[in-house]
Amino acid sequence: MKPRLRNDRFLRACRREPVDATPVWFMRQAGRYMAEYRAIRARHSLLEICKRAELAAEVTLQPVERLGVDAAILFADILLLVEPLGVGLEFAGGDGPKLRHPVTSAADVDRLRRFDVATELGYVAESVRAVVARLDGRVPLIGFAGGPFTVASYLVEGGHSTDFLATKRLMYGEPEAWHRLLSLLSSLTSEYLRLQIEAGADAVQLFDSWVGALAPQDYRRYVLPHARAIFAPLAACGVPLIHFGTQTAALLADMRSAGASVVGVDWRIDLADAWQRIGAGAAVQGNLDPVALLAPWPVLAETARGLLRSVANRPGHVFNLGHGILPHTPVEAVADLVALVHEETANRVGPT
Repeated sequence: MKPRLRNDRFLRACRREPVDATPVWFMRQAGRYMAEYRAIRARHSLLEICKRAELAAEVTLQPVERLGVDAAILFADILLLVEPLGVGLEFAGGDGPKLRHPVTSAADVDRLRRFDVATELGYVAESVRAVVARLDGRVPLIGFAGGPFTVASYLVEGGHSTDFLATKRLMYGEPEAWHRLLSLLSSLTSEYLRLQIEAGADAVQLFDSWVGALAPQDYRRYVLPHARAIFAPLAACGVPLIHFGTQTAALLADMRSAGASVVGVDWRIDLADAWQRIGAGAAVQGNLDPVALLAPWPVLAETARGLLRSVANRPGHVFNLGHGILPHTPVEAVADLVALVHEETANRVGPT
């Protein structure tokens, strides 16, 4: 039986319910900025950590034990879903992921290997169960997957891109192949998130990190139907569904319409303005600039207070960054920020 949660303020905020303090967690809260993680990473590859439940659990819990955050997020990678497709995924040291067989044509799309998610990615479910057991109800666990545009961009570009030239060329030039590709990814992604929920994840987040590279009309035409196809089957699971991307100020209302109950916001838009675009029926997560964590403490503290003032104690806010923690971030600054948010908002977030 799953342990009863002793700290559920993150889940309550996602449901826009009253909380005793604003919940805090951070994207990439387990990572290179923590010495504990670097020590494990020195002995094990990224994929080895992801595929060994005891290692994934240990890394996932490091920030919970060190920082006092209100949620854990599973240590994994958005491209774990890509590996069984047969595209030759490699993590080449500090160069990031590379694909030996990128998807650049309709024929390449049709050659992708279909697979059973529970069979090929069962190790992720094992990691979820291991984390839930070790958390023992301290805080909720967030599972996640990559969004359809972002994962497709890695498949098409063969790695990370800044201009998404090859991705958009396929999208514009071979739209039928594009939609077949995203239909496959959305089906697998929805099954993958369900796998994590059934293993014990209390919430899931869809990281469509690079979707802000699209114009609004292109997002609606080429991506939104597939995002909806991911979220729709998960609605009955009863857990918060979070939708996140960067540079998405013009897309926020459309992203909300995809079906998530929480929308993540980056730092390029005022949070109050973002919330207005998203609409009153959703919770909002974000949106501190990750570089602010490297600023002098008085600057960081006042920046965080200003963000909280813009929320005006409105229920449904999850404090987070606008993207992931950067590698050179001082751990002490992260821990101090968690404490500040809790202190500034204690017993101030009222009912809906």
